[in-house]
Amino acid sequence: MLNFSLLLFLFNLSLFLLHEMDAIRRSEWRMFIVLKDMEDSTAYKVFTLIHLPLYTIILALLFSRYQTITFWTIDLFLIIHAILHLLFEKHPRNGFKNTFSRTIFYLMGIFALFHILLLVNS
Repeated sequence: MLNFSLLLFLFNLSLFLLHEMDAIRRSEWRMFIVLKDMEDSTAYKVFTLIHLPLYTIILALLFSRYQTITFWTIDLFLIIHAILHLLFEKHPRNGFKNTFSRTIFYLMGIFALFHILLLVNS
């Protein structure tokens, strides 16, 4: 049986994966320093392929003795990630100016903060 803290983390990780699907749809690479100057077809492939080792590492660490460190690292990343989206709200190539996208990444930050509080109190 999954405890609430783990279930919350997994739900939030699922939101992150959902956000990355939305990021591809909205061509998020156009906001990244190196990728923004590439042809869209090339940048799309690079942006997408970068996620394969990223997801593999995250999943491997979740099933390792480093699980707790992974929780903390991903939670902190998701909080910073939400803040960065707020700071880049006015970026001319920001395609996330809609309720659906904003809800996903701001919820990730809120849930990550809540998960950290659960980790601290456990």
